[in-house]
Amino acid sequence: MDASESPAIARDDGASRVRRLAARDPLVQWLGIECIDGGNGHATTRLHVRREHVNFNGGCHGGVIFALADTAFGLASNSHGRLASGIEAHIGFHVGVSEGDVLTARATEIARGNKLATYRVDVLRAEATLVASFSGTVYVSSRPNEANAVEVRPGVGSRV
Repeated sequence: MDASESPAIARDDGASRVRRLAARDPLVQWLGIECIDGGNGHATTRLHVRREHVNFNGGCHGGVIFALADTAFGLASNSHGRLASGIEAHIGFHVGVSEGDVLTARATEIARGNKLATYRVDVLRAEATLVASFSGTVYVSSRPNEANAVEVRPGVGSRV
């Protein structure tokens, strides 16, 4: 347990926390992003590229790929129970993505201190082709990240 974490935060399983955080994110649900794995310092998300994800050139919109990677990054960085907010992110695109492709983003914690943490996210196509490389840094606060949970229902977001 990190010295600055409360015992209640430390007792919670990172995997169940990642699932809860993903479930209450309306953008993740709207885009069709699934959280398929997670735990302390890591998270994996998946997206089936649909017609509405495709840009005017016929390929998957870069913003959709960024959102998939950013979701894995956000889940991994918040998996420890302390509110973590992105302060820097970079993505490089390596190959094109088409409608029907299945993308997986795997976020891994590289370093975590008391206030800053860095992550790497690899976005892969189903056959393990590296599609994009994402890196990001978060500011880690002392507040728990589930203190002001938002219940998400289709078309409604209400505080619980």
